[in-house]
Amino acid sequence: MLNQIVKVTCVDLSFEGKGVARFDKGVVFVDGLLPGESAEIEILYSRSGSYFGKIKKLLTPSPDRIQPRCPVCTACGGCQFQQLSYKAQLDYKRKKVANAFSRVAKQDVKVGDVLGMDDPCFYRNKTQMPMGKDKAGKIITGFYKANSHEIVPIEKCYIEDERAAPIIKTIRELMKEIRVEPYDEDKHIGVMRHILIRTSHYKKQIMVVLVTNVNNFPGQNNFVKALIAKHPEITTIVQNINKRDTNVILGNYENIMYGKGFIEDTLLGINFQISSKSFYQTNPLQTEKLYKAALEAADIADGDVVFDAYTGIGTIALLAAKKAEHVIGVEIVAQAVRDAIRNAKHNGISNVEFHIADVSDYMVEMASQNAKIDVLFMDPPRRGADERFLKSVLALSPKKIIYVSCEPETLARDIKALSAKYEVSSVQPVDMFPQTQHVETVVVLVLKK
Repeated sequence: MLNQIVKVTCVDLSFEGKGVARFDKGVVFVDGLLPGESAEIEILYSRSGSYFGKIKKLLTPSPDRIQPRCPVCTACGGCQFQQLSYKAQLDYKRKKVANAFSRVAKQDVKVGDVLGMDDPCFYRNKTQMPMGKDKAGKIITGFYKANSHEIVPIEKCYIEDERAAPIIKTIRELMKEIRVEPYDEDKHIGVMRHILIRTSHYKKQIMVVLVTNVNNFPGQNNFVKALIAKHPEITTIVQNINKRDTNVILGNYENIMYGKGFIEDTLLGINFQISSKSFYQTNPLQTEKLYKAALEAADIADGDVVFDAYTGIGTIALLAAKKAEHVIGVEIVAQAVRDAIRNAKHNGISNVEFHIADVSDYMVEMASQNAKIDVLFMDPPRRGADERFLKSVLALSPKKIIYVSCEPETLARDIKALSAKYEVSSVQPVDMFPQTQHVETVVVLVLKK
């Protein structure tokens, strides 16, 4: 069965953005195959009763198919939809959110049109590229091929900030010049593991993070000087030291090699300082649309106490503080909370407090004290909120919940759990990640009367 060539017709797109087709053995999922298209595909492998394949020959293309700008978009695994028109991408994402509510939350809700971008390219303000060597021994940077640790070399990524590519190219050239070796995952030798670049949209600042396997490497001072000379637009360079045998990119120890060690950006009129480990939304223009929608929906009144769960560096908390009487932000990542406190002081905002804690533990404690929360913002990780958190929310009964989610399935699951006391007022998807299958959603929940 495996490696067999079969002819199929795509009937839908899966939750992961793969083409869904049927053949005599069952269902097959095919990367890059669009609804209505017929193709000859090769069956690559099977898992949990389903088959997975790749296109060998496209027979009938969809009218929604376009020519991808990136020549390696189907290989690197970073984008799923560069071959799909942007209008069709937005339609897919709205349908994805609606389907999750219908199937998981068992609710038929009205889902708004997805808020998209005028130009859905070059939007990411954070670039992370692993380093390695090709078969000829040439230093390469790129992205891992889907489901592998094989690096697909990338010279220009069409969803990353355009300022990153020339800097990464210079880093490769300087490594060759002063003989700095990239890290070898199999042999656990070498120096440079990853390059991380963070850019600010409004401040025009750039941070370069060199993730190394060593504390120091020969010629590193000259390396930094040469990099700054070639790219004076760089405002800070940080060395992050990661000696662990792990897939986690960043280690625990850092050394500021140049500049302040952070960059600044502005979001809806508030300045934020962003360090190498700060959680900060990767699409600045769409983040403003997302948070504007969330804040308008919250309709915070004078005297309201606002709780911002999973606050990160305090973005929503500081924006909400403009109208609220008091804001509490809770986040488990210590560095993020330090950034949040610094951002509050930097902006002269005094009616907000931040705490380093597990947000579920904190909410359980608040529920035990019958604390007052009028408006709850929650932006949990992809896995959603846990049962303890949701039970505490039901006990505290804020009058309104603004749930920001990057995962429709867990969003719908949590909405179902909250439906005992809350009803959905609005569902607004935002396209934070064009060219990919991901979608961000703002859901407003109001306390039932």
